[in-house]
Order: sequence, then structure tokens, then C-alpha cells
Amino acid sequence: MRRTVLEQFPAGGPRGSRPAEEFAAALRGEGTAAEVVMDLERDAFLVVVPQQTTEGAGRPR
Repeated sequence: MRRTVLEQFPAGGPRGSRPAEEFAAALRGEGTAAEVVMDLERDAFLVVVPQQTTEGAGRPR
């Protein structure tokens, strides 16, 4: 599955701070299917959404 990265947050934030989770939760509250994944190479948390398909693809006619 392809995903689009919306935002990136450093993994070394203050203890108890979860800015990536808070950002994703706000997006989910607006109806966007956002989730947080860890990018080990960048040592960062990424907020991602499923990549949108081309318009009209997959819809029955």
C-alpha cells in the first residue's frame, strides 16, 4: 500500500510528549484516515494517509 506523508516529528521528543499522535488524532477528528508510523532510518515519527487513487478509478459505473 502506498501512503503520503503529511508531517514528520523527531523521535526524541520530551518524555510523555506525543505530537505525532496528537496531530494524527486531530486529522482523524476531521475525517482523514491518518496514522503514525516510525521511520527508523530518519529516527522520526511520520503522520501518513493512504495515497489517493486517480479520480474515478475503482468506482462502479
